[in-house]
Amino acid sequence: MFIPSAYAQAAPAGGGATDMLGGMLPLVLMFVVLYFVMIRPQMKRQKEHRAMIEALAKGDEVATAGGVIGKVTRLDDTYLGLEIASNVEIQVQRSAVVQVLPKGTLK
Repeated sequence: MFIPSAYAQAAPAGGGATDMLGGMLPLVLMFVVLYFVMIRPQMKRQKEHRAMIEALAKGDEVATAGGVIGKVTRLDDTYLGLEIASNVEIQVQRSAVVQVLPKGTLK
């Protein structure tokens, strides 16, 4: 019938810093894996694409992101002229070029 006395529990011994480090470790490991699996390869692809865009020259045969294939006739800082058929030239952004085709692909 009597309620037993309640006693306070002992406080945990130090070690608060190691618990925080242990909790942060999975988050840090996930970021490292994310960097090597996603971020680094994407940066490498962007660097290669930028180098390809800067190396374009008149006469190169290219494919655009929209699927248009043609020969470069004019070069500008942001745009280029692309001949897609005889006497048919369009203007596209340099960044739209996704691939430089081997010479002789177009006839």
